[in-house]
Amino acid sequence: MDENNEISSPPKREMAGNAGMTQSATENVLRQQILAQRIKNQAQKLQKDAMEQLSSELEQLLQGFVTEVEHLGLNGDANDNYTSFPSKADGVSQYKTANAHHQKRRQKGELPDKAFHMRRSMLTELFEINHIRTIYHIFVAILIVFSLNTFVYDLVNEGRLNLDFRLMQWALGKFPKVMALWVCMQISTLIIVYPMFYYWSVTRMPGPVNKTDLVALSLFVIYQITFFVLPVHYIREHQLPPASGVIITTEQVRLFMKVHAFVRENIPRVLAVYKKDDGDREMKTNLCPDFSKYLYFLFAPTLVYRDSYPRTKTIRWNYVVTNFAQVLACLLYTYYIFERFCVPYFNNFNKNHVTPKALLLSVFGCMLPGTLVLFIAFFAILHSWLNAFAEMLKFGDRMFYKDWWNSTTFANYYRTWNIVVHDWLYTYIYKDCTKLMGPKNRAGAMALVFLISAVVHEYILTICFSFFYPVLFVMFMGAGFSFMFVTDKGVSRSWNVFLWVALFIGNGLLMCLYSMEWYARINCPVNTDNFLDYLIPRSWTCMI
Repeated sequence: MDENNEISSPPKREMAGNAGMTQSATENVLRQQILAQRIKNQAQKLQKDAMEQLSSELEQLLQGFVTEVEHLGLNGDANDNYTSFPSKADGVSQYKTANAHHQKRRQKGELPDKAFHMRRSMLTELFEINHIRTIYHIFVAILIVFSLNTFVYDLVNEGRLNLDFRLMQWALGKFPKVMALWVCMQISTLIIVYPMFYYWSVTRMPGPVNKTDLVALSLFVIYQITFFVLPVHYIREHQLPPASGVIITTEQVRLFMKVHAFVRENIPRVLAVYKKDDGDREMKTNLCPDFSKYLYFLFAPTLVYRDSYPRTKTIRWNYVVTNFAQVLACLLYTYYIFERFCVPYFNNFNKNHVTPKALLLSVFGCMLPGTLVLFIAFFAILHSWLNAFAEMLKFGDRMFYKDWWNSTTFANYYRTWNIVVHDWLYTYIYKDCTKLMGPKNRAGAMALVFLISAVVHEYILTICFSFFYPVLFVMFMGAGFSFMFVTDKGVSRSWNVFLWVALFIGNGLLMCLYSMEWYARINCPVNTDNFLDYLIPRSWTCMI
């Protein structure tokens, strides 16, 4: 037995050794696989970072090239109004300084800043092409036909010309009260914000952030809250009509964004200077920009503050008059659309309209008028109105929008539809949130930007309509936000068709649902006299 045990023991040892070698080999394979996966992940991350950096630098190079081409003066008198380039030496020096600053920021992983260039609006450039100009003429012809339709209808039915603009007069009613409130809001930004910031920048003691800074910040936040609360109370107290309410709320939001931009841009300048030694400190009076720069910024067609902007040489007053005339024509255009397509259909809204069939027909019936209102609002505000003020103020950067109509993704549409607001959201919300949450949480920063934009849009509609009906908010944060990821890789031009279909449907829904709710609150009985009536849609309870 002992001999048998002795004979059988060596094979057992060999088996145990083989098992150990197998386990060791498996562990080595696993380590190699883990190491290979780590290397692969790092390579993918490096590839992604390199592509992002290359894309950003390429975009800046192309933008610089386009800007230089715009300044060559190939379009004759159209570009004669623009200031010429600086001298060669100055241009090289500025380029090297800007390039070094850009490289330094890229090394730190910071996002690029908004850069202002001398450039014209895209439609201004496109209208020099006869084919595009013809499309403009078609819209003018449609406005003339609308007017003739109204005149002929009055002559045939009533035997006289009845220029009835009661709807427009009512929507823009109580205009003296609107102007009084606007003047008060404007004066508050001049006599409260700038003096307070100037006093803080001059009297602030050297050193890190202290209690005085926190008190000044608290006062600024209180001012911002008051700036929102008091106008809302004024609108409700005087029961301003919808268009007048839109004027007040949009100006309120514009001035709020302007004030925030001015303070946000200049606070780091004050804090950075006071971090230096006493011998290196600049004069305190230079820390706050001149009042003239602040005043110019309040009226300039931009929401991003800079001490200086590209400026044109002269003011073309005929161009200013033309743009303001286009704004008035767009106002008349909108009046005809609501008078012919919206009021007759929804004026007698009652419980008979609250059916799936009626709702579906109403939505499709509002798609074309709603999208026309979108076009008109874009052209009147983002092109004509802003270009008129840019010309009066000699503001050189007229890129208030890009070719959003060619977008194949909703992300590009949101970036190019309204450059003015997009630049503010990018500079003061997205970039600051990315700094706070880290570059890996850019999706969270983007979601916050969407949330703020949706809330502000819904706030304007809620105040001007005097009821809470968050259709736009749901569409903005629901379909609008999700479509960004659906069309993320939309290279095919067919995605442009999808975008336009979505815009038509969305504008039809907005115009239909808000019109139904407006006239439901006129024709349907009140279910409750308390605050809930402000929140519960009357069009939902009209059939009860």
